[in-house]
Amino acid sequence: MEDILRPIYQERASQANTLGVIMTEKMQKAIPATDTFDAVLLILVKEADEPVFVKHYTYKDKKAALHIVTDKQLREWILLGSNRKIFDWLYNGKVLFDRNEYIHNLKVELREFPFYGRKLKMGIEFAKLIRRYMDGKAFFENRHYFDAYNHIVHSLHHLARLAVIENGFHPEVTVWNQVKQIEPEIMKLYEELVNSQEPLEKRLELLFLASEFLIHSRTKQGITHLADVLAQKDEWSIHDIMNHEELHLYAVDLSMLLEYLIDKHIIEVVNAETKGQGIYHRYYKLKKKLS
Repeated sequence: MEDILRPIYQERASQANTLGVIMTEKMQKAIPATDTFDAVLLILVKEADEPVFVKHYTYKDKKAALHIVTDKQLREWILLGSNRKIFDWLYNGKVLFDRNEYIHNLKVELREFPFYGRKLKMGIEFAKLIRRYMDGKAFFENRHYFDAYNHIVHSLHHLARLAVIENGFHPEVTVWNQVKQIEPEIMKLYEELVNSQEPLEKRLELLFLASEFLIHSRTKQGITHLADVLAQKDEWSIHDIMNHEELHLYAVDLSMLLEYLIDKHIIEVVNAETKGQGIYHRYYKLKKKLS
């Protein structure tokens, strides 16, 4: 496949804007890294009019995909975990072109996983975990067991990803394979939820109890980044929190995370008077620094 695609990537590699070219070929039908394509050509560029540009090609009975991605978009995917296939491409793809060791240095950075980036990634993952857990619990309490099941499965997935990050690794496409080695306790919970012969209501009840403990034990690590930011000033409005250059990455999960931390007495609400009688502005304050 490389010979077939050579004219395409060589043309791009000759451009000064191109940082690197990686090709990933389909190895197993069970692994969705190439989205069923026989090959994926990833071309990384400094900048472009569009952060992602995709083209599809056909050659006889083969098909290939070309992804042109900016460095900024790539780093956002790595930080937010919003495109998990990118890790497979970077780790397992064949490097066809590497300007000034850009891809080599990127792989070193991924392996070393700088601690600050890890803290931020843990915070984002913890917020997703809390969102799924709290929504699932609400469905369970209202006897919507299938919806609760859906949410608890997702919350376990976020818990698994959080455990992988805590241990200094990036969660990959096969995250459960990673967790099996790193945190077998979480894997056991997942297997009990999926494989148990107990009635669904009983399975969920046990899982919520077990998850409560695991979430509690990870709260300190999970909110380190958020706490570091909130400690920078005494009180925060929700507008300031949601528009902070790093906290906005928590997106829609941020409000739920704040409410969870208020319930756990880690954040306190400070009311400030408005012109309306009995109506107060609501501000947020880190109640205690994490030891």
